Amino acid sequence: MGKQKILFLVNHDVVIYNFRRELVERLLEEGYEVYISSPYGERIDDLIELGCNYLNVDLNRHGLNVVQEWKLLRYYKQIIRDIKPTVVLTYTIKPNIYGGLACKALGVPYIANITGLGSSVVNGGIMQAVSKVLYKWAFKDVRRIFFQNSSNQQFFVDNNIAMGKHELLPGSGVNLNQFSSLEYPDDNVTEFVFISRIMREKGIGEYLEAAKYIKEKYPNTVFHVLGFSEEDYEEQLRLLHQQEVIQYHGMQRDIRKYLAVSHCTVHPSYHEGMSNVLLESAASARPIITSNINGCKEIVDENTSGYLVEKGNSQDLIEKIEKFLRLPKKQKESMGLAGRTKMEEEFDRNIVVDAYVEEIRRMEL
Repeated sequence: MGKQKILFLVNHDVVIYNFRRELVERLLEEGYEVYISSPYGERIDDLIELGCNYLNVDLNRHGLNVVQEWKLLRYYKQIIRDIKPTVVLTYTIKPNIYGGLACKALGVPYIANITGLGSSVVNGGIMQAVSKVLYKWAFKDVRRIFFQNSSNQQFFVDNNIAMGKHELLPGSGVNLNQFSSLEYPDDNVTEFVFISRIMREKGIGEYLEAAKYIKEKYPNTVFHVLGFSEEDYEEQLRLLHQQEVIQYHGMQRDIRKYLAVSHCTVHPSYHEGMSNVLLESAASARPIITSNINGCKEIVDENTSGYLVEKGNSQDLIEKIEKFLRLPKKQKESMGLAGRTKMEEEFDRNIVVDAYVEEIRRMEL
């Protein structure tokens, strides 16, 4: 009997390398053959170097072209037939739905991870209704659904989807060794950082509005922006960079050097599964200012490790940034250390890895 095979279905190389690498490494160490289906990205080569087998896929994360969706479902069925995996692990919306449908059709065990519901579900309407139907079909035979926050899980409970197969995890967890507690910088100049895909629903508009106001009122501030632009913000970001309102760095492979010089991470997102940016920032002992929403608020202890702001409210964001600026350095540093302690106690990535390995072993019995 050959090695048992694990197939990961993801929509981006970063989804697996940055947030599931430790699981991949553990599975490889335990003798599994690991396959990864993802659109190609620079992290794929790193995963191949670890010992993974790679399968390229043409996947439009946001498109709703019926022909493309049908092709994706056919593709998943084909690779599952070819590989004959012991279990399939799916992440993000399209791999969850179409990977789930493919596994259901072929009788292959699978474990899904709800990293977020997406705007089509959150905003309601016809797309929410369609999503409910698809999730019910896709998850009819699912072995386990891991949720990253209780709100997402409640949506499945309210709609009677895959009942009895739910388990809540602390997001993707955070690697506490990779993101270690960083020394807090001097505060002659106070530096803020926004790290995310650049899109409206990540709160980039509110962050830029706050940056313009604060920079003019408090010249000794710096506002960094890290991430790739998924929507049409590139020209605006470059203009604000030229005007020295922000420092725009684009997509960065390693955010730790930016966390090292920053005093606070600002993440005014509209919806999250469980924000990895915040987990990594808190693990690095950085205070947080973020939206009071599920997937963000669980990471912050209000007034202890950071501040919560009303979603979509740039004025509230400005007020919280000003409140932070007024704090003495020692208190800012204490906020960061409180965040680090919370990560150690509640969000260690090993919790997530252990849950997956235990579930996979249960299937083999």
